[in-house]
Amino acid sequence: MDWSKEPNYPRPDYLSSSRKRLAPQLLFKGGILHNWQKKIAVALNKSFYATLPKLKKVSKAKADIAWFIYDIMLPSEGDANRHLSLVKQDVIYSEWPDFLLSKEHISAGDADTFLRYLDALLDETVV
Repeated sequence: MDWSKEPNYPRPDYLSSSRKRLAPQLLFKGGILHNWQKKIAVALNKSFYATLPKLKKVSKAKADIAWFIYDIMLPSEGDANRHLSLVKQDVIYSEWPDFLLSKEHISAGDADTFLRYLDALLDETVV
């Protein structure tokens, strides 16, 4: 039975995912990486990416963010394995959107201090 056309059939909540998960991750973690002049990659489902605001595309060399767009492909009829496949559809390069660069949201600190802190934590767990 195919219930996918029924009114209460579950569907992805991309709006909630972008506002509750993606945006905060980009604001805080991404903002810190941007302040440290590091680039970031984000992997997203094709349908999810389509719901995001349009970003200005730039060249790979000028980009701050690489958006890796993937889609799930159904197996072909004759496929003996009958497994779903995760297939890269596109890579889109963009600069940081202005709203993500607000200094009010980001307190990055010094990258070297953070790396020394991580090294110290690793040293503690190795013992």
